[in-house]
Amino acid sequence: MTTAQTPVKKREIFGWAMYDFANSSYTTVVVTFVYSAFFVAYIVPPELAHFKNTFWSVAVAISTALAIVLAPLVGVLCDYSGKKKKYLAWCTAFSIIGTGGLSFVNPGNVYLGMLFLVMSNTAWMLSESFIASFLPELSTKDNIGKISGIGWGIGYIGGLLSLLLMFELITVTFVDDPLLFIDQNQTAMIGIALFYALGALPTFLLVKERAVPRPGYEDASFAVLTQAALGRLIKMRELIREYPILFRFFLAFMVFSAGIAVVVKFFGIYAQEEIGITGRSLVLIGATLQISAMLGAIGFGFIEDVIGSKKTILISLLWWILGIVGIYMLDSLVALTGMTANNLFVALAFIAGSALGATQSASRALVGQLAKPQDSALLFGLWGTFGRLAIILGMTFGPISDALGRHSALLFILVYFVAGGLMLMNIPIRKGTEQTAH
Repeated sequence: MTTAQTPVKKREIFGWAMYDFANSSYTTVVVTFVYSAFFVAYIVPPELAHFKNTFWSVAVAISTALAIVLAPLVGVLCDYSGKKKKYLAWCTAFSIIGTGGLSFVNPGNVYLGMLFLVMSNTAWMLSESFIASFLPELSTKDNIGKISGIGWGIGYIGGLLSLLLMFELITVTFVDDPLLFIDQNQTAMIGIALFYALGALPTFLLVKERAVPRPGYEDASFAVLTQAALGRLIKMRELIREYPILFRFFLAFMVFSAGIAVVVKFFGIYAQEEIGITGRSLVLIGATLQISAMLGAIGFGFIEDVIGSKKTILISLLWWILGIVGIYMLDSLVALTGMTANNLFVALAFIAGSALGATQSASRALVGQLAKPQDSALLFGLWGTFGRLAIILGMTFGPISDALGRHSALLFILVYFVAGGLMLMNIPIRKGTEQTAH
């Protein structure tokens, strides 16, 4: 795949960023704050309550495994066919349909819930890789960090607005009216599916398809494209030799992203089960964290273009560590400060959350700096693959927390952040960007 040299307009950058706006509603509401807590507390039947975290982890792990298998393959299909928007549209549609399907899941229907979670989350993960592959086409080496940060920041605005929508839809608690509470949570999934669909429309209307087919594959059939894609993947050793520094970064990214995966997938569960924050209060905390993550993504995006992506990621990892240590020592800090546990938890989560967008945005920008345009979809697909491997690695938190308790399991998150940071410190990123430039 090569790219057509069409001037980039601001409306295209807006359209590209709007996809982050749209799909953030899914990960914010379904995965992090609302449906995850609803799933473990009310969808998993009482007789299986001892394994409720494990059920959630299994659903996430299965969808992740599917994304790992499919992302590189579909990435190569994009590079050879030059039809990135087409594959992005299919992934978006499947994710939206799966999200809407969650509205039909009643308490006790744990396997039906897992089915729709796997469907929606797999498609969401694939779409995340494909929208990222447009970034090198819409930016330059000088502004890629800023544009990536703006996209991620607008994404958190989408997450914030989707949580405010949940605040309007979920008006009662389970204690006050169990049947209405369940009905409102189910209706909320339809609301998020519609939010996702409408928010993504500007992407497909405004962003131009700059990718063009590789020579000889202009009118190739799907079977021929698949055969070419498999052949490219079989030669993975050649790709690793071509991008040795990028693949070293992928490994570091996988390790520290495992810590992020635990926070994202279990935040709502931890806040509800350990701190006692439920219902509308949980939604409001989620909205607060979206603001902190948005400010972190945009603010660090501007800083990144000055100090570089590597230093930005390392600073954000340190920020993560401080936040997690604070949450682990919550009881001691409550006694020291006199604040309530709820208020102090929100403050510490705000600190950690401000690093969320910065870490992810800077990582995405760094891949764009190290990837050649002709391999962008494949390499962003592999970036997604290593991100999914991180999720599987992080999902060990589920059974560990069931065995040891969530509070003790927090220490495992620190291991991921520290180890990933140490790995990143030893990678010569500047050398890699110089090689890509040539």
